[in-house]
Amino acid sequence: MDSVPRTNLGAKSMPVNVEMFGIPRARAGVTTTTAAGGCLGEVLADLATRFPELAATCIDGRRLRPGFTANLDGQRFITDPDTRLEDGDRLLLLSLDVGG
Repeated sequence: MDSVPRTNLGAKSMPVNVEMFGIPRARAGVTTTTAAGGCLGEVLADLATRFPELAATCIDGRRLRPGFTANLDGQRFITDPDTRLEDGDRLLLLSLDVGG
């Protein structure tokens, strides 16, 4: 995987698979879902609309609140709301206190 950040240049809205862990899972009441968006910010906005309790605790507009992070395909953590998401991507939402 290259280290060049993916930015939202002409991104199309598509369904993204989202898995939730820790507090995001508890607030949304689901383990997995799909969300529409061509970038992280759009996916978060879609989730916030559909899961108000998740939004109140974990999402601030198009960004995650402090204490929460997103992981793209289990490979890297992302925070930039303009990070482009591609067909087949899997987004993990978790609280920073999740661990083993």
